[in-house]
Amino acid sequence: MQTIYADKTVSVTELKRNFSAILNEAGNDPVAVLNHNKPEAYLLSAEHYARLLERLEDLEDARLVRERSGGPFVEVDIDEL
Repeated sequence: MQTIYADKTVSVTELKRNFSAILNEAGNDPVAVLNHNKPEAYLLSAEHYARLLERLEDLEDARLVRERSGGPFVEVDIDEL
């Protein structure tokens, strides 16, 4: 059985019939779109999607910091910039 990563679910057929109503009801919460009772896709609000992208960017930045924390370092004199 596949894990569903949303509290709300809807079938593909129901989504086709009532897209606007489902989108309004979901608000900023993700909705799992099921096809034959298996997750086929996730419907996310633009706000939720933007938060996910920001989180991914933060994780990538943290990875780069860890990667580069051992150097090499360049000595810089602020007066020479």
